[in-house]
Amino acid sequence: MGILKNSYLPVLFGWLIYLRVTRRYFRKAFSSTIKLSVIVFLLTLSTKIHATHIRAGEITAVQINGLEYSFTFTGYRDSGPNTVLFGNGLFDFGDGVTFGGPNGEAIPWVLVEDLGNDVEKWQFTLRHEYTAAAPFLVSYTEDFRNAEIQNISGSVSTPFHVETLVIVDQLISNSTPFFTVPPIDQGVVGAVFEHDPGAFDPDGDSLVFYFTTPKQGSAQDVGGYQVLNAATFYDDFENGNSVQDGRPTLTLDPQEGILVWDAPGGANIPDMQCREWNVAFVVEEWRTIEGRAFRLGFVTRDMQIIVCDFENEPPELELPPDTCVIAGKTITALVTGTDPDGDQVRLEAFGGPFEVVPSASFSPDPAVFQDIPASLEFTWNTACGVVRENAYEVQFKATDAPNIPNIGPVPGLSNFETWRIKVVGPPPEGLSVNSAPGRQMHLSWDPYSCPQADSMQIWRRVGSFELDPSCEPGIPEAAGYELIKTQEITDTTFIDNNGGLGLSSGAKYCYRLVASFPEPTGGLSVPSAEACDSLIIDAPVITKVDINTTDESDGEIFVEWTSPLDRDAGFAPYTYEVLRKQGMDSEGTFIQVRAPSNDTTFTDTGLNTFDFSYSYKIILYDNTNQPIDSSAQASSVRLVPNAKIGAIELSWRANVPWSNTDPVFNQHLIFRDNVDPNNLESLVLIDSVDVTENGFLYLDDGSFNNTSLLDDSTYCYFVTTRGFYDNDRLPRPLLNRSQITCAQPADSIPPCTPLDLSFSSDNNFRCETQFNCGEENQELENRLTWQSNIAPECDDDIAFFRIYTAKSREESEFVLLGTTDGNAVTEFVHDSDIFNAGLPLNSLAFCYYITAVDRSGNESQISDIVCNENCPQYLLPNVFTPNDDEINDTFVPLQANGQCPRFVETVIFKVFSRTGVELFTYDSEERSSTDEGSVSQRAGISIGWNGKDNNGRSLTAGVYYYSAEVTFITLNPEDRRQVIKGWVQILK
Repeated sequence: MGILKNSYLPVLFGWLIYLRVTRRYFRKAFSSTIKLSVIVFLLTLSTKIHATHIRAGEITAVQINGLEYSFTFTGYRDSGPNTVLFGNGLFDFGDGVTFGGPNGEAIPWVLVEDLGNDVEKWQFTLRHEYTAAAPFLVSYTEDFRNAEIQNISGSVSTPFHVETLVIVDQLISNSTPFFTVPPIDQGVVGAVFEHDPGAFDPDGDSLVFYFTTPKQGSAQDVGGYQVLNAATFYDDFENGNSVQDGRPTLTLDPQEGILVWDAPGGANIPDMQCREWNVAFVVEEWRTIEGRAFRLGFVTRDMQIIVCDFENEPPELELPPDTCVIAGKTITALVTGTDPDGDQVRLEAFGGPFEVVPSASFSPDPAVFQDIPASLEFTWNTACGVVRENAYEVQFKATDAPNIPNIGPVPGLSNFETWRIKVVGPPPEGLSVNSAPGRQMHLSWDPYSCPQADSMQIWRRVGSFELDPSCEPGIPEAAGYELIKTQEITDTTFIDNNGGLGLSSGAKYCYRLVASFPEPTGGLSVPSAEACDSLIIDAPVITKVDINTTDESDGEIFVEWTSPLDRDAGFAPYTYEVLRKQGMDSEGTFIQVRAPSNDTTFTDTGLNTFDFSYSYKIILYDNTNQPIDSSAQASSVRLVPNAKIGAIELSWRANVPWSNTDPVFNQHLIFRDNVDPNNLESLVLIDSVDVTENGFLYLDDGSFNNTSLLDDSTYCYFVTTRGFYDNDRLPRPLLNRSQITCAQPADSIPPCTPLDLSFSSDNNFRCETQFNCGEENQELENRLTWQSNIAPECDDDIAFFRIYTAKSREESEFVLLGTTDGNAVTEFVHDSDIFNAGLPLNSLAFCYYITAVDRSGNESQISDIVCNENCPQYLLPNVFTPNDDEINDTFVPLQANGQCPRFVETVIFKVFSRTGVELFTYDSEERSSTDEGSVSQRAGISIGWNGKDNNGRSLTAGVYYYSAEVTFITLNPEDRRQVIKGWVQILK
């Protein structure tokens, strides 16, 4: 391992006084007095510890095109004396093709870098083209690992093996993630060890990390491998350095990939020496395609940690806060490092920005040890080509250089910190908007400055709205903009006519553009400057759809609108027809609810405002009673409660031609009952919501009056929205109330377990009388009944029951079968309708349990498990006449008078001569016979033997013996297989 080089024999007494020997928790078992063994060690301090060969490595892949990939194995070897170079290991492409090996082609090894401390980085790259799309497990195996790895017994004779999964798909472009931080790191006994592998995915895919066991071959874990924090490696396992439970811990952050060992032990490390450990982990890459997450493969890294018994505290890093930069701008940062022990510190930087073009840089480079505070300057001249959805991560590594007087330098500790940089596209420029006849808006803009973008998003809202001119990409959800169109990036114009419906008279329409970059890296630009224009008021403009009364049959909605202020008065006086439809979306047909009248208000009655929203449209008639125009559609506000533990969350929406995100009147009002103790039924104003920041969402947890909500109480609400057209000639704010809706807070107490689960008394299926031999699929059913359980110790608000089933009593095998419609139903029928959902049609053999679920989604403990068993049967005749007269020509199971096969899964049927010679074989699963007219023409368990042998020759008349191995569908495994033996006579 070669860590103490050119050591000098010290004056022992002076060195011992200076030596920092403060032992950590699990080292206190040793006396703080320096033992004679230390003195003996010092006399031999210049003796080098080294390993034999492979320390660490991984395989990464780059997709060249379609089915062709480039694979790179990166390996790290011990470069000390008496070690060997990388040899001719075996690279397996996963499709039966290999490279290298003892008798194969020579692997093109390249020495990449000497990392110091007897560590060298080597690589080779191979190209390979697959013949078809499929998952392929690629691997590399070579003898030997380096010697004396503490958690791998006999490591020098243990092969090194790593695997990478590539999922080849011609329709998906993908390369594997790779690592920017070397997999050789150093730790100190008793101090927290932390390592960041600096994983970077060139496609911007999401990464997930988890531990795995190091391997020595395909599907072969390293024999006797011990985890890093096994008790074997500690003097006092119960008093480790872990902050969790007093025991040493080992964790790997599943999203960040940061490995933390808290903390290495020193049981097997002599004082002032170092030892090596190996650990392996997998990094999976995931991509969301059309709303679904897909795993695209993984890379396994086998890494090495060198742990030394020197007293040392890790260095500390100071980073700038995570940041955002617009592509084309230069970002700089200063990182500083200090050390609690006053040692010199070396600062290094790794990560994605160094792997793209243009790449980042840091200074000083190469990194050097500096007096503290050490500093590193990071610089990145960004460009359009590095825009992506996920932030880039820069891993900064600080390593100290302990220097013990009279001893010299010893291995240092490292510390990692991650800095995230979001690179977004520059804003589109030159957007202008002009109104046009036909209630349209014409948009135009300059060609986008980044040719790497692939589409332009067009966002619209009613009324102007300022956005913080920051680096944030895209449009904030609470800003009230709607994505109305996505066009090719080369397009520079757009006509907005609201999908052919026309925009709303009187509204001020404002637009912003956002450029979108292609998958898989993705990414958005900063939004453009806003551009707006207004439409004239040449048609009725709805200003109010206000729910006066909430009721299931007598609900009332008040509708109000303006006259067409900018239309030629020569067509006046105007009249207005009111149309209505149920719901707020575009579906449905409007019906007349008021004939033309000159009134600009209308109260609609007899509605079910409790369950439904309603939409309205106003038709404009001229003085000759001809319809000449119409308003835009406007709906009532729909409020939806969502029960939470100790709270109720409210959300609301409306489909209206105005904006309910008014930057001036931005507070929507929340009303609730159960506030005034003298009038609990009265709904009073309790709070307001700034919808420009929080959207149409409010959480009532009682904070407004410091009174907690009770989970056994019902609370009722309505919301008043405030909106505007951003037109001085139209009222502002526009106030509209939702319906009143009620809910109870959720609770965390589950219901009681249901009782007396059993099969119904009319469930007894009679095999002899009810099994119809003529039906391929029997009308089978299992009927279950049970009782609700109400007790003081559990919740009584049962909402429904869940029914689970399995083909055994093992709880882990049960799956959800169905639910009841409400809590009053305490029976369930498992029949063919449910079978068709994916369970077999040919069996009664199922086990069941049920649970109760309350309104909060809490689920009870499972009930007792009950099981039903089949009544299997398979009977064979003892004579048949294969003479082609179409009467009894084939040997089949008995099929009449209730003697037909029941609940049979497979049959292996064999025919023997009197002397025991096997003449004929039939396997209902394999159906191995393929001769014309043979049993392959008779599918399933019916055999259909036509009296011929396996070669298609007809057997002579006489007596033959048979053996039928029958697999039945049963719950009891002991009853599943039965062997039926008998004889059969062939008559001609």
